[in-house]
Amino acid sequence: MGVPKRKKSKMRLRTHKASLRWHAPLLNKCSKCSSTCQSHRACPSCGYYAGRQVLTIGA
Repeated sequence: MGVPKRKKSKMRLRTHKASLRWHAPLLNKCSKCSSTCQSHRACPSCGYYAGRQVLTIGA
């Protein structure tokens, strides 16, 4: 099992923990309906992803 040779300094520890904090998801506009949706996911309002329909949304 790997064991650290030296104690991590407070600065290194805080820098490492700061990178693990929660970030809000980035929102983009849908190319078909112009509503906001997360990137790399199908649009929840129209069901399109990458120019083709992947979900059927009942209207």
